[in-house]
Amino acid sequence: MLPENLKENAVAASLEQADSDLLLGGNTDHNELTLDVVPEKILGALQTLKGQRFERLSTVTVVDRYPMEPRFEVVYHLQSVSRNLYVRLKCRISGEKPEIDSATAVYAAANWYEREAWDLFGVVFKNHPNLTRIMMPDFWEGHPLRRDYPVHGYKYSYQSE
Repeated sequence: MLPENLKENAVAASLEQADSDLLLGGNTDHNELTLDVVPEKILGALQTLKGQRFERLSTVTVVDRYPMEPRFEVVYHLQSVSRNLYVRLKCRISGEKPEIDSATAVYAAANWYEREAWDLFGVVFKNHPNLTRIMMPDFWEGHPLRRDYPVHGYKYSYQSE
């Protein structure tokens, strides 16, 4: 549902008009539009915005809010170069089964961003054409940017002789 303070925003209103169940909320902090999208409807939101000349997907990233639930927040940054507009979309997904539809069907640029997000956070992007490691070696176990990932290195004992 679109908050009252965003009803005058043309971008937010157009998404609400396209699908009244698409938005969970949003804000315009620091004069930047951020919209909370129902995770199952992210592709619809992306397609609607691409049709409104948001031709550039500049980022797909993840925020780990461990131990909170829903644990992960998948964040998309879109730009309309021709209209000089930016919008941020956020989807909160469970830590139990962290998955969301891949945006590669709408924006080809999502390919490597989603691979990086999977590699480092373990969020699965369903229907991604090649969801393989991109940052870590193939033999790596786990996802190192998760907040519960064990952070320890080799410890050496130095003794003076």
